[in-house]
Amino acid sequence: MTNEIKIFCPATIANVSCGFDVLGLALESVGDEMVVRKTRGKGIRITKLEGQDLPMETLDNVAGVAGLALLSEVDYDGGFEIEIYKKIKAGSGIGSSAASSAGAVWAMNELLGKPLSSLELVKFAMEGERLASGVAHADNVAPALYGGFTLIRSYDPLDIIPIHTPKELFATVVHPQIEVKTSDSRKILKTNISLVDGIKQWGNLGGLIAGLFTEDYNLIGRSLVDHIVEPIRSILIPGFETIKSEAIKAGALGCGISGSGPSIFALSKGEDKANQVAGAMRKVYQKIGVDYDVHVSKVNTQGIRVISSKR
Repeated sequence: MTNEIKIFCPATIANVSCGFDVLGLALESVGDEMVVRKTRGKGIRITKLEGQDLPMETLDNVAGVAGLALLSEVDYDGGFEIEIYKKIKAGSGIGSSAASSAGAVWAMNELLGKPLSSLELVKFAMEGERLASGVAHADNVAPALYGGFTLIRSYDPLDIIPIHTPKELFATVVHPQIEVKTSDSRKILKTNISLVDGIKQWGNLGGLIAGLFTEDYNLIGRSLVDHIVEPIRSILIPGFETIKSEAIKAGALGCGISGSGPSIFALSKGEDKANQVAGAMRKVYQKIGVDYDVHVSKVNTQGIRVISSKR
């Protein structure tokens, strides 16, 4: 029986413009690594955390909180130790807390013989998101656990639908080196929307999902429009409108805010086009003097995966 595994936990793009809190996708080229092992002692201990200055106390760490939620629901007398190697920067908008939360529960489930479904794992991982942002949202943890695109059709009861990923779809993500906390970016959002904006948003969400299933790249591009959140959150992101304009000029299907920001994502047909978009994004931030990271990635249809294991 396996007693220890090392896993890759992907970064994720949440919202995908028109799907606030209900749509997300997993990335292939960027993510955290975690080592999770069984212990005879009960409970969860974070024994190592490298790459980011985050709390190691179990109740203050998203992986610890998510893991404890799982432990409370399974028949297991022991506990777990967790090592976290953060390669996703906190506050980047590409699912740093989700990678830790989802990675912890996924690895624990593997080591216990997979008694729980992906849907059940999402519920536990959401508790880590609750700690991080104050809201138990699933649009990052769901794609991390399922892979590809996921739609959260309902939160009560939780209902998650995997969405088809077109083979040639690539993401480009630029992360300006500022931190925007999800909890802070939620505070500036309106609690009510107009019926006119709602109708536009519902149409785009339906269009995007239809475009993904039919691999209609033009429809995907027409649907990547956010009438509700982007107009407000974009003011927190330096150079957003210029980045978006230049990405479209470079051939991106569409461009928007990744999660709560400050990262900006673009979707493109083909890796060459995605790299051209990355070049356009770099030029904008070089010109205005903002430090940044850029990632070009295929959509990760597997989600979390095992790197190595030990008995």
